Formats: sequence, structure tokens, C-alpha cells
Amino acid sequence: MRRARTPGPGRDGTPMTQVTQVTDHGGGVHSIKVPIPDNPLGHTLVHLVDTDRGPVLIDTGWDDPASWDTLTAGLTALGTAVADIHGVVITHHHPDHHGLSGQVREASGAWIAMHEADTAVVRRTRESEPGTWLDYLTRKLAAVGAPEDHLAPLRAARAGGRMRTLPGLRAALPDREIVPGELLDLAGRRLRAVWTPGHTPGHVCLHLEERHPADLPGHGRLFSGDHLLPGISPHIGLYEDPDDMTVTDPLGDYLASLERIGRLGVAEVLPAHQYAFTDAGGRVRELLDHHEERLTGLLALLATPLTPWQLAERMEWNRPWEQIPHGSRSIAVSEAESHLRRLVKLGRAEAVPGGPPVAYIAA
Repeated sequence: MRRARTPGPGRDGTPMTQVTQVTDHGGGVHSIKVPIPDNPLGHTLVHLVDTDRGPVLIDTGWDDPASWDTLTAGLTALGTAVADIHGVVITHHHPDHHGLSGQVREASGAWIAMHEADTAVVRRTRESEPGTWLDYLTRKLAAVGAPEDHLAPLRAARAGGRMRTLPGLRAALPDREIVPGELLDLAGRRLRAVWTPGHTPGHVCLHLEERHPADLPGHGRLFSGDHLLPGISPHIGLYEDPDDMTVTDPLGDYLASLERIGRLGVAEVLPAHQYAFTDAGGRVRELLDHHEERLTGLLALLATPLTPWQLAERMEWNRPWEQIPHGSRSIAVSEAESHLRRLVKLGRAEAVPGGPPVAYIAA
């Protein structure tokens, strides 16, 4: 199995591990902090796993020159290069995870693997006519009660042809499928795919079924993507497909996926953001409790009929509604809708006849 060389000093004499923020997790697993431009998350933790056929990346980071430079410098610090990458395993299709996959494949010939549900999202995005997404988003937001001052910038972007700058339009199309429950084809390693829909329809966690290098108690390690993070509850919005009228339940999917991960009993979690942590079961319980408390709080708000937009305005976020940027408000409303769908499915809320926009009330 390939061994990473000890990094030498950078050009300014600083140890390369500090310059590129590389972490050795032991047992042939490393991570590189790849920056996300203009995002409070700060970075994506791109993991590198040594295999007998060469290094494999789990996620790649945002498609940005600074991100690419950081990724390649991190690989150099680990004694390898982007040209040596054998494969890329993607936890989910979001641009801070899948963005650089195409460049990695161009430089190395590596394969790219993703769950079929997220591959379908990538394919749909690449094949959509310009403006399709903004047209759909404008109609959808109007139907849930968004005010005109929120819709106007979307219409202006559509009219001005700026939709070609949306993330995901250049995302690489994967050439391998991640099959839930199966071991990935990684020579010398036991990495099993666990389907964890919720954050996206095809999100996967990856269970490294090997003894922990520090002999921590538990069953191996888990690359958790955005599914299980130590201090953040991931965004759970709607699964968007303009051509599919299926009423999905992303929050229900997420909660069921959390319980599935909790049963694994892993020794350590290696997430895509923040930092590695232990006690996955405890974190799962915290997130299950958090969402139950949030659903209960939303029922109190729904004592009177509210549209999804009005509900989002009243929900608790990490800042006051007035300070939330335009694009983040659209995401917040999607999360409000996912909670409403869960409440309706549980029989705890119902749609009020009339509209559009549609309104909901506690049942």
C-alpha cells in the first residue's frame, strides 16, 4: 500500500502540513481542508484513502482556482500528485463536494463514483435548457408565498441570461455507480456504501470496515459527508425536479437515515466539514431530538394558517430573517417546506383549502 511521505517545509519555511492544512488520520487516511469561496462553512474536508491501486479521494471540493491549488498542494504534501489519483468517490452532488471531480479526472484518468439518484441530478442539470431552473424556481417560490421583491431578482437573472453562472452546470458526469450495501472496488480496503438520503436524494456515507488505527472501540470509521456533522444540522430541503411531481419526504428520509447510521456503532466519524469526532450514536440522538423539537415548535406557529414563506420568516435561523441573503432565503423556505411535508405525512398538519399560495395549519 502506498505510504505518504512526511511533508517538507513550504517556500516560507512553514511546515507544509500547516500551509495546506493536511491531517493524518492514521491507517492510510488523510484529509485536506479545501476552501469554499464566500461561504461560512469555510472548507470541505477532502479525504484521501490509500489503496493498493493508488490513492482514492472522497469528495474533491468546490470548482474554484484557489480550491484547486489547495487540493493539489495538499496532495503534494502527502507525497503524491493529482495525476496519481486512481478514483474519486462522491458522497453527494453538491458543488462543494463534486465541483473539482472533472478536473481531477482530466488530470489523472480517475473514475468517478456516485449514487444513481445524485447522478440523475447531475445529468438533469447538465442537460437542462438555459433558464429552466430559474423559471421553475420563480414559479415554485410564488406558489409558496414569496413576495415580489424576492422574485424580481430571479426574473432579472433569467432575462439577463445570468443563469449560466449557477453552480453545477459544469459538474462532471460520474462513470461508476455506488450501490448501497456493497463494498466499493478499492484494492486492499473494505469501504462499504451506506445510502443516507435526506440532504440529497443520493447522499451516501462510507463505512471503512477496518480496525481503528488507534484501537478506539467501535466498528471502523465513517466518512459521513454532510449527513452527520459534529456541530451543524445539515440543510434538509426539498428534492427538486421540475419534471417530477412526486411528493417526497426528505426530512423523513433523513431521520430514518440517521437511525441507520446510529446502528453501525462506528468508532470515529470523518465528516466533510468541521472536524473528526467520536460518539456517533450520541450525535445521532442529538439530531433526532433537535428535529423533533423543531417540528413541535412549528406546530405552535401553525396555530393560525401560514404559507411556507411565512413559516420560514418565523422559524429560528442562525441570524434574523432580515439579515439572511436572498439566495439563502430560498434555501430556508425549502427547509420549511420539508418540515411541513413531514408534519402533513404524520397527520400533525394539513393544507388549508384555497390558494395559491398554499397555507398550512396544525391538525
